[in-house]
Amino acid sequence: MTAMMKILVPIDFEEASDVALTYGRSLAKAFGAELHVLHVMENQFLRLSFKSAAAVEAGIANRVAERLTPEDRASLHAVTALRMSDVPSDEIVQYAVLEGIDLIVMGTQGRARTAHVLMGSVAEKVVRLAPCPVLTVHHPEREFVMSDVMERSRISA
Repeated sequence: MTAMMKILVPIDFEEASDVALTYGRSLAKAFGAELHVLHVMENQFLRLSFKSAAAVEAGIANRVAERLTPEDRASLHAVTALRMSDVPSDEIVQYAVLEGIDLIVMGTQGRARTAHVLMGSVAEKVVRLAPCPVLTVHHPEREFVMSDVMERSRISA
């Protein structure tokens, strides 16, 4: 018996990662894969906060869990993970290695060239370092990507 394929979707609560989650969910359904949703939170060690670190972490863990539906949990064996790191790309790659991930689906905003040169891109670093293929989903989506509703209305017209 072969092991179930695993798809990882790192999320940062931006629209691009929501789009990536939609793609990851669809691919997991199509291939009977297990869906992993990971959020890498900033290290709060030296940051001033009026909330305890445990409260902040619990709130973020709830936001990650809210991204999954009961169907995701039942049919895709979906799991959520929360990690803390100052370098999200390294943490995503490490998670992929440790969990035996077969595909990473990531959203990307497509930063302006100057910002990209100064800060780099988490998605770009993951693509270079990941132990598996990485599908990047640009947001906003290009015109050639249509929702199912738009596609059906175009075909029936």
